[in-house]
Amino acid sequence: MTELRKPSLIQSIGLGGASCIFTVNFTHPIELVKTRMQVSGVGMGEVISATLKNEGAGSFWKGIVWAWGREGSYASIKLGAYAPVRDALGAGGKDANVGMKFVAGAITGGVGSVIGNPFDVLKTLAQANKGKTVPLGTLVGDMYKAQGMAGFYRGVEANIMRACVLNATKMGCYDISKGYIVEATGWERKDVRTIFSSATLAGFFMTLTVSPFDRIRTSLMNQPTDAKLYDGFVDCAMKTVKTDGVQSLWRGFVPIWARFAPTATIQLLTIETLYGYFGLTSI
Repeated sequence: MTELRKPSLIQSIGLGGASCIFTVNFTHPIELVKTRMQVSGVGMGEVISATLKNEGAGSFWKGIVWAWGREGSYASIKLGAYAPVRDALGAGGKDANVGMKFVAGAITGGVGSVIGNPFDVLKTLAQANKGKTVPLGTLVGDMYKAQGMAGFYRGVEANIMRACVLNATKMGCYDISKGYIVEATGWERKDVRTIFSSATLAGFFMTLTVSPFDRIRTSLMNQPTDAKLYDGFVDCAMKTVKTDGVQSLWRGFVPIWARFAPTATIQLLTIETLYGYFGLTSI
């Protein structure tokens, strides 16, 4: 039997990117509905029916090109770099410090968010646009003309915080859950049942912790290309709570969870499958 080897950082990031780009094709419509709910304040059913009626089914994939760019940059690092960074921190063993697993997730999430922020901004603008689809070149040109390179990094503070919390919760809970599930059931760590159960749990806890950060990030990134409505994360959070109440920070909770649960599951099942195919150890 061939002995499995640990993936290198580059190998793992590459496989992580492939997994994330594959997954986003299925989950992008959910992300669009969530974004429009956060921007407009209306319910999920109304957003879905209005989008279908006014723009057609294809509009649910508005901004998919920017989503591919985001997944190939930010998500490839937050997912693919986790195992190598965790192992480098000495948290890969069975009895490793649990807190360091969350630290590894926060590090990879934060680094990935800085790299992928421009794609996140453009994706959010494209998804929130309810009119005719804006050509890619026009969207980029308008943003650069109005705000320069800084425009592509609007909301980066919120994005970094969101990414750190999201990935720490996702990868930490997933990694820890696998250990408990293996002990309780006797399944192997690479067993599909173990991966699916762990990913589902991770998706639920991600939604609880990330929703407020996601709400603020969407508001910051959806500012007009030629205007600045908020002076950073804290200002946006205070204005949001003052205008809509604290509960509005969890607006879009259901579609966020509906996106996170399948996203985490498909991403993790895919990367674990790729690890196995190439003779690499699982997370």
